[in-house]
Formats: sequence, C-alpha cells, structure tokens
Amino acid sequence: MNTATVPEPRTTAALAARRRKTETALQRVHEAIARLRREKTQVSVATVARRADVSRTFLYDNREARAAVASARAEADGHRSQTLADQDDEREATWRERALNAEDALKAAHTEILTQRARIGELLGQIRDLESEWTEEAIQRITAENTTLKQRVRQLTADNRTLDERLKAARSNLRFQDRRIADLEAQIVET
Repeated sequence: MNTATVPEPRTTAALAARRRKTETALQRVHEAIARLRREKTQVSVATVARRADVSRTFLYDNREARAAVASARAEADGHRSQTLADQDDEREATWRERALNAEDALKAAHTEILTQRARIGELLGQIRDLESEWTEEAIQRITAENTTLKQRVRQLTADNRTLDERLKAARSNLRFQDRRIADLEAQIVET
C-alpha cells in the first residue's frame, strides 16, 4: 500500500495563499529597500519592516528577506565608509593647506623679526655713537644753559605780559584823550 499522502485541496490552496502572501511581502521589502536607497536613508531591520509593512520576525525568519536587508546594509556601509573616507581626505587636504599657510606665515614672521632686529641694532649703535660724543662736562654745561634759557624765557614772558598790559592801558588812555579832545573842540565851536 502506498503511504504517500496527497495533500488535500484545502491545504494546497492554503499553501498557495501563504506563498503569495510571502511573495507580496518580499516584493514590498525590495521596494522599501529601493526607496531607502533612493532617499539615502540608513537601512535597518526596523526601518525596512516599518516601510514594507511587515514584521521584524518576517525579516529575520525569511531567508530571502534577511539576505536582501543584509545586502542593502552592506552596500550602505560600503557607501558610507567611502563617503567618510572622502570627507577625511577633504579634511586632511584642508588641514594640509592650513599647515602650509601657517608655515609661510611663520617664515614671513621670522624674516620680519630678523629685519627688525637688524634695524634695532643699527639704531642702538647710533644712540651709542651720539652718547659717546658728549662728555659728562658737556652734558652738565648744556643742562645749565638749558636751565638758564628756561629762566630767560620765563622772564621774557613776564616782561611781555607787563608790556602788553601797559599797551592796553596806553590805548585806553588814548581813546579817553581822543574823546576829551573831541569834547573840547565841540565846546570851542559852540562858543
């Protein structure tokens, strides 16, 4: 007797419906992954399950769904690592350029410092030359003359102030005398 069982038509229909449901869910998973790639959104089991309207369990249990998610994550990780590498290269180039600019500025600063030091040396030499020409006796003599000249300037300023006051007084007297003469002339003409 043949022990092989022939599935009942109801069982066959249920299995076919389950296969169709699984294929539809797989189709939604592939579409969700494609959409996430286009949007450049991170691919994760939770995100794919939400977008495909399937359970996380389905994504873990179904071999094809699990492989699709793993493949998408690996591709995204590869793309992300390439993007990070590109960003690192850009940052390194920026820092390299900044370092070169800093080196150039440092060289220019060192050149300027050397130029300024040479100029300071020249000026200090000129000061020493000027100081060596003056003896202590000459410096005292010039200081005394300077003091005398300052006193003379103060005296002349005081004299100038006195003369200025006298000039103002003389002008005032002159105006008074002019008025007096005009008054006297007017009296003479009236008489």
